[in-house]
Amino acid sequence: MPRLVDHQVRRRQITSAVRRVIVEGGLEAVTFQSVAAEAGISVRLIQYYFGTKREFLLATHRSVMEDAGARFMKRWAALGDDATPREAISALLNELLPLDDPRREEAIVLGVFNMAAITGQGITSEETLAAPRALVSILADQLRRAQYPEASADPDLDAELVTVAVGGLAQGMLAGFATAQSAVDLVDHLLDRVLGTNDDHRKPPLR
Repeated sequence: MPRLVDHQVRRRQITSAVRRVIVEGGLEAVTFQSVAAEAGISVRLIQYYFGTKREFLLATHRSVMEDAGARFMKRWAALGDDATPREAISALLNELLPLDDPRREEAIVLGVFNMAAITGQGITSEETLAAPRALVSILADQLRRAQYPEASADPDLDAELVTVAVGGLAQGMLAGFATAQSAVDLVDHLLDRVLGTNDDHRKPPLR
């Protein structure tokens, strides 16, 4: 009997290889040949699943977003229904920071894609902005839930500010701008500025 191939697993094998190539050499290092060598499969097989380089690049970007989303949902569930808006926001933002190897890889890959969109390397901004826009929406909803006296007067604007700030912090960590602990502390300070410093609503951030 011929062995059945799980196509999702195969696609994941390819996009994971693309990530590793990007981390090691940037977007310019990504070719059908380099990805095939990294994945340990043939170029023809990659072409079967992804007809163009652009296709497997976009699939790789989606895979990063899916991984981050799944990780956040797991953490969200662990918080429970009684989590405060600050706890929920803190959990989400800490998942975006490169605090371990998987998140560091994701931050590098996303940074490379953002630069590609800026410099016109075959990826457009519209193709990479869905995740940041979704994040802004989630943050704004949580800010509206906040009932602190100092709570955000403009949750939509503050959600955009927080998204931009944490995105910049994540990229800055890659260059050594901040350590893991100082980055977590900066996120906590940012939330103080947006939500106030009422200690009744503050708990240690999740790591």
